[in-house]
Order: sequence, then C-alpha cells, then structure tokens
Amino acid sequence: MKKLALALSVLATMSSPVMAEGNAEAGKTKAIVCSACHGVDGNSMIDMYPKLAGQQTTYLEKQLHDFRSAAKSGGKEGRADPIMGGMAMMLSDEDISDIAAFYASQTKQVIEVKDVPALGEQLYKGGDSARGITACIACHGPEGKGSEAAGFPDVSGQHANYIKIQLNKFHDTNRNNDLNGMMQDIAKKLNADDMDALSKYISSLK
Repeated sequence: MKKLALALSVLATMSSPVMAEGNAEAGKTKAIVCSACHGVDGNSMIDMYPKLAGQQTTYLEKQLHDFRSAAKSGGKEGRADPIMGGMAMMLSDEDISDIAAFYASQTKQVIEVKDVPALGEQLYKGGDSARGITACIACHGPEGKGSEAAGFPDVSGQHANYIKIQLNKFHDTNRNNDLNGMMQDIAKKLNADDMDALSKYISSLK
C-alpha cells in the first residue's frame, strides 16, 4: 500500500513521457512475424498470448524494451521470456516504436465472458483490506483502461488465461518489471481462487 501511495504521488507530478512517435504503417509490415501468436491485427486467438490491439503505445514500447534488455543481459534486467526475448533482441528502437504504434492503432475485440465470480468484482473494485490487497481500480480504473501517463496498462477485455498467467508470475516473482514492485506486492497476497476470479472479471470489462 505504501509503495502504491508513493508511486502515485510521484506520478502525479510527472507529465506524460516523451517517446519517439512510431510509424504504424511501417509497424504493420514489421509485425507480420508477430501475427502467429498475436494475430494479424493484435487480437490473439490463443488465450495464453495477450491481445495487443488498442494497448497503450508507451506500455507496448516498455515491454519490448524490457524483453530486449532481458535477452541481452541474460535475464538480469528487464522482463525475461524465452520466446519474446528472442523476438525482441534484434529489434532497433525504431522497430519497437513502429510496432507499438501499429498495435496501438488497432481495435481490440472483446468477447462475452460468462459465469464471472462475484469475488472478482469485489477484489477489483474494493480489494481486501484485511489481507492488505489494494483494489485494482486504483491504478487500472473502473473500466480497466489504465493510465498511459502513469504506465498502468489497459487490461480490459484481455484473455482471462493470459491475465491469470501474469498474476501467477508476479506472485512467484518470475516477472519483476512492474513499477516499484507494486504488482508483485499485490499478487503475492492473492490465492488461486482470487486470481481466477480477478482474471475472469477483468476479461469481462469492456
């Protein structure tokens, strides 16, 4: 909770990050190799891989930079992933900006999610003070759109399975490229039922 308050107070004094503007048309060509997992328009049909369509440009750029950094540092920096590390390692900064611009320009397709546990909405909107779990709405907003200026991604309509995979990675500290370790702090307090319920609720947000 203290980390969240500190990060939000710092971010409140910051302006939007200055990033090189990518070329979406050039990115479309460069992203062809990505389509096997993420779909031709960023709407992945495989639920273990994220939908990238409509995601914030700066968040997409950060993840690609982090994947590349991890690949070049042997996992000591950034976000380690055996598949994405290999894909990102050869990308230039311009490539990253162009690919991010392309996916950000696409429209995300949201499917209807059935049988969403009430626990998911409860945790997302209100957290659990008894367990020290901060409400997801604090950073990701009521509709899951996040905040590009603050670096909080749009999670709405994302595959539930992908969300659950990432929550488990944060829980186990296998993913540690989150701002100030906030996601790790929250996820380590979640149990399997919490993560399942939250994943389904977040996936249902439009």
